Amino acid sequence: MGICDARVVIVTGAGRGIGREHALALARDGALVVVNDLGAELDGSGGSSGPAGEVVAEIRAGGGEAVANGDDVADWDGAQRLIQTAIDSFGRLDVLVNNAGFLRDRMIVSTTEEEWDAVIRVHLKGHFAPTRFAAAYWREQQKAGETVDGRVINTSSGAGLVGSVGQGTYSAAKAGIAALTMVEAAELGRYGVTANAIAPAARTRMTEAVFADTMAEPVDGAFDAMSPANVSPLVVWLASAESKDVTGRVFEVEGGLVSVADGWQHGPSADKGAKWEPSELGEVVRELLATAPKPTPVYGA
Repeated sequence: MGICDARVVIVTGAGRGIGREHALALARDGALVVVNDLGAELDGSGGSSGPAGEVVAEIRAGGGEAVANGDDVADWDGAQRLIQTAIDSFGRLDVLVNNAGFLRDRMIVSTTEEEWDAVIRVHLKGHFAPTRFAAAYWREQQKAGETVDGRVINTSSGAGLVGSVGQGTYSAAKAGIAALTMVEAAELGRYGVTANAIAPAARTRMTEAVFADTMAEPVDGAFDAMSPANVSPLVVWLASAESKDVTGRVFEVEGGLVSVADGWQHGPSADKGAKWEPSELGEVVRELLATAPKPTPVYGA
């Protein structure tokens, strides 16, 4: 028994890294898990059912229930099949954890069209497409008189919140996910569904090259602040019935730290009540900037 007992959860990109830890942690707390993973390499090439199958085997060995799914979450039909896998396997869907992604880091001046399209597709469309079909399922359930207690848990990034040098495309995709989460929360609440996002920092295949100096494993049994397992407890709680009053939030998670990100808000303003002349705006803008909070520096700047 756990706080997610008998809740049906999909975790995308769950064959390795943070997604794997999510799937295992959710299963330990009683969830029935659909483990989705293409088994691709870090740059998106290749594919294998092996990683998802291994996670399923580990969950079953621990007494839990899980099934594997190898669909591409950024493929329209694949996303629909993924949602149907949960329904066919366990009779319903309660939680969608969007986690799948990969990196093709470049400075903006070096980024190719193919790299831009690939990263935006996997991260941003790969979050939207499964959510679209999960939302349609929950709407139909609600219209049929069923009680819906659904969850969408998205994966943004610190790069999406403040930017990261050398990761312009990734930062744009992750910022888009944060904004998409806000819209999902506003639109899906009427169906009994919450939407939140996490911005995790942990040692994974995607981060080990970027943060090599700070990602080393600890020695002598010390607390491993960069272990991906540290991220999953918040996801488990957000997936549970206990979190039904929390929606439209982005949480940063690193080691033992959990914080609520403070997103874009309306700041200081000046209203002339008429059209501005360009020559007037220099002084006005400088006065506004003098009273506005300083932005958090871009990572790597």
